[in-house]
Amino acid sequence: MSCKVFYFSLLALSLTACGSVNNKQALGDFDYQNLKEAKGIVIPANLDTPKQSNEYFITNNINHAGPVGEKMDIRAPSLVMPVASSSRVVEESGVAIIWFDQVLENQNLMDLIEGVVKAKLNEDGVGYSFIDEDPEVTLGKVMEGATSLKETSIKREGIRTAIIESDWYHEEVDDGWIFEDVVVAKSKRFRFQILAKSHGRSVSLRVSLVDFLQTDYLGGSKTMDPIDQQRAEKSMLNELIASVDYAYRVQQRKDRLIRANQKLVKIGENVTGEAAYIVELGIDDLWNNMPLFFEKHGFTITDLSEENKIYYVDFVKPETSIWDSIWGEDNSIIDVDEVKYQFVLSQLDDIEHQTAVTIYKEDGTPLTLETLERVFPAIEPTLSFREIF
Repeated sequence: MSCKVFYFSLLALSLTACGSVNNKQALGDFDYQNLKEAKGIVIPANLDTPKQSNEYFITNNINHAGPVGEKMDIRAPSLVMPVASSSRVVEESGVAIIWFDQVLENQNLMDLIEGVVKAKLNEDGVGYSFIDEDPEVTLGKVMEGATSLKETSIKREGIRTAIIESDWYHEEVDDGWIFEDVVVAKSKRFRFQILAKSHGRSVSLRVSLVDFLQTDYLGGSKTMDPIDQQRAEKSMLNELIASVDYAYRVQQRKDRLIRANQKLVKIGENVTGEAAYIVELGIDDLWNNMPLFFEKHGFTITDLSEENKIYYVDFVKPETSIWDSIWGEDNSIIDVDEVKYQFVLSQLDDIEHQTAVTIYKEDGTPLTLETLERVFPAIEPTLSFREIF
C-alpha cells in the first residue's frame, strides 16, 4: 500500500513539474548571458599583424535593452484566421481586424456580425455597454490602427458603425497539490468595432484590449506585454470569426429547410386560363433544367423552340423492377397515354419568379385539370428541382 502511495506521489510531482513549464521560454540553460567577450589577440611588437576580415563582424550597435535569456518570448506570432465564408485579412499587422463580404442575401451583414458579438458576450456571462462616436472619427481610427470601441449604430454620409465594449473577463491560475492557491489573477476588457462600407456588403470587425489588471507574487500591474495583448485580441477575434461561420451555416440550413418544405409546384392556370402547373422558378432557369425532368420520367425530346419556350417530346412509361426500389431509384410513374406531348413554358403576368407549364397533346388540346391533379404526386418532386436550387 505504501509503495502505491509513493508511486502516486511521484506521478503527481511529475505532472506538477510538467504543468509549471513556461511555454514562452526556450528550453535549456541561459549561461550564455553571463559569458564575457574574449579579449583580442595581442601581437608582439616584433611580429607583423595578420590580415583581418570584417565579413563576419557583429556590430555592437544593437538594442541592449531588449529581452534576453528567460525574458525572451519564443512563441510563434498569432494570426487572424479567416475561416468564415468570404472573410479576408487586408494586411499583415499586429491589429486584430478582419473584413467580411456578403454571403446571405436575405440578411443584413452588419446586423448579423453585431448579433454574433453580443451572443458571444452573453454566452461568456459578460455584460457590455454602449457609447456613441462620430463615424468619421471611428473610420479614421480603424485605418490608423487606433483603439476606440463600444456600441452604437450611426448613419452619416454612408458610414455606419457599431461599437461594443465588454465588461471584465476574469481568469485565475491555481497552484498547489493538496491545497490550491490563486497565484495569478488576470482581468481583461475588450472593445469590438464593427464598420460597414456605404453599400453594406462589406463589414469589418476589430477587437482591441482596452483595460487589463494582473495580480501575482510580484504585485499588481495594469500593463500587459505587447505580444500577450496581440495574442489575446486575435484569439478573441478568431472565436468571433468561427461564430460568424457557424451563424452562416445555421441560417443556410434554415433556408434549405424552408425551401424543402415550401410548395414550389402547384396547379393553376396560364395567362390564357388553361390548366397548368405553376412552378416557383424563373422561366430561364426552368427551361434549362426541364431536360432533367424529362430524363427521369421517360420523356424523349424530339424537337424544341427556345424562342417560344416549347419542348416537343415522346412519352414511354419507364420500366421498373424490384432492384430500383432496393437501390432507392423507384421513381413514381406518370400515368398518362404513351403519345407525343408539348410542354409549353410561359411567364405569368408581373410575376418574375413564377412560370406556367402547360402540357398539350399532339392535337393541341391541353391536359385536363383532373389529369394534372391525378399525376401531380409523381410530377411535383422532380418539377420543383429541390436538389438543384
